[in-house]
Amino acid sequence: MTMALRNASLLLFSCILAISLSVSGRPATFLEDFRITWSDSHIRQIDGGRAIQLLLDQNSGCGFASKGQYLFGRVSMKIKLIPGDSAGTVTAFYMNSDTDNVRDELDFEFLGNRSGQPYTVQTNIYAHGKGDREQRVNLWFDPAADFHTYTIMWNHHHIVYYVDDVPIRVYKNNEARNIPYPKFQPMGVYSTLWEADDWATRGGLEKIDWSKAPFLAYYKDFDIEGCPVPGPANCASSPRNWWEGTAYQALSAMEARRYRWVRMNHMIYDYCTDKSRYPVTPPECMAGI
Repeated sequence: MTMALRNASLLLFSCILAISLSVSGRPATFLEDFRITWSDSHIRQIDGGRAIQLLLDQNSGCGFASKGQYLFGRVSMKIKLIPGDSAGTVTAFYMNSDTDNVRDELDFEFLGNRSGQPYTVQTNIYAHGKGDREQRVNLWFDPAADFHTYTIMWNHHHIVYYVDDVPIRVYKNNEARNIPYPKFQPMGVYSTLWEADDWATRGGLEKIDWSKAPFLAYYKDFDIEGCPVPGPANCASSPRNWWEGTAYQALSAMEARRYRWVRMNHMIYDYCTDKSRYPVTPPECMAGI
């Protein structure tokens, strides 16, 4: 190989490496991207800040938030939920615009359970101040036995909630049908561990057993890839962002099969079919995937 060809090959490899690093991102340590918002005595950093432990006891729960806000992108964390009897507890991972009456919000809420019962994850979406779009899915594995990845993908086309590589919820951008879609307000990333035994487990019938406290949840591999606000003015509208690419504008065939499998086998509540709350089916429920 000539020197010129070798140099060209090295340059090409360096360019490919740089592109791959900028696209894939990397999990951050906790303090790089986050700050404690509530009860710092109940959050403990582990492994040099690459993981954290959240604690709930009779004195307090706890919470943390990203240092910045983002407009579109992907947010993911690996979480190991509270083992054993966790009834009455809620571990939440969500995005929120922090704008009160007109807030946008994308929620994962993990609802505690009695020992031996399945863990339920509730998702909800607020767009332009309107929420009440709850769906509940029973997880098909024990989320307290090991870490699993929970992801929110948010682009101009749709919002997708993933458990590992399985999409469990899709909310499409149907602004053309006058259905609100969050796209103007940046959102921060939040997580909390708290007591909610008035509603969390079997509608509040199962109360928290404080003799099982402290309740512990673990987080690691914090990954935020999105357009920071404040930041470059044209970032959020750029079609060159990887999350706006063709592959992310709709579910793949494999993802669509997994999505249907979840909805057929593990969904236990869907506001779209709750006629007591919505005698007329909400218009976004007609959009499909």
